[in-house]
Amino acid sequence: MSTEIVSTVETDWKLPSPRVVGMICVIMTESALFTIFVVAYVFYIGKSVNGPYPHEVLELPILGTVLLLSSSFTIVAAEKNLERGKNSGFNLWWFITIVLGTGFLIYTGTEWYKLIYEDGLTISSNLFGSTYYSLVGLHASHVVVGLILLSLILIMNLTGRIKHYHHEHIMMISWYWHFVDAVWIVVFTVVYVISAKS
Repeated sequence: MSTEIVSTVETDWKLPSPRVVGMICVIMTESALFTIFVVAYVFYIGKSVNGPYPHEVLELPILGTVLLLSSSFTIVAAEKNLERGKNSGFNLWWFITIVLGTGFLIYTGTEWYKLIYEDGLTISSNLFGSTYYSLVGLHASHVVVGLILLSLILIMNLTGRIKHYHHEHIMMISWYWHFVDAVWIVVFTVVYVISAKS
């Protein structure tokens, strides 16, 4: 008669990283904020009593979208170089991410210049102007915050202040940047695709 010995392997449970939990909370909070602005924008689509109207002034921001969404790929390339210990590769791809994000902001700035000075659409023009600048401006402000964080990391790494134990810090900033890019897909769809047809 054989006896079966059952052994239990105990594994130590570790608390999740405070940085990861913190960033998840930030992303959830920001998602709720953007949801409110998107719902407000959708609610007021077609309710402006005077122009200019979305279909009259909005053009698909293809170049700006390509620039911003491409930056998600370059930041992943930067992270992979960091994991492999290739510091110069990290700096290069991280810098390219900053350039792409800056290009997106410049594109947004030129779009706003045209809307304000050529098309006469300001934040006080009508409901469309109010909701448009509020939503797109909210997103642009998050891009600015992301670029500041990305630039600080690059400067710190170039001056030798980034060590191996800072990898999680960099990963959290990468998460934030991916979030900003994901939000743009929603903004692009709602503002430039759905409302421009109304």
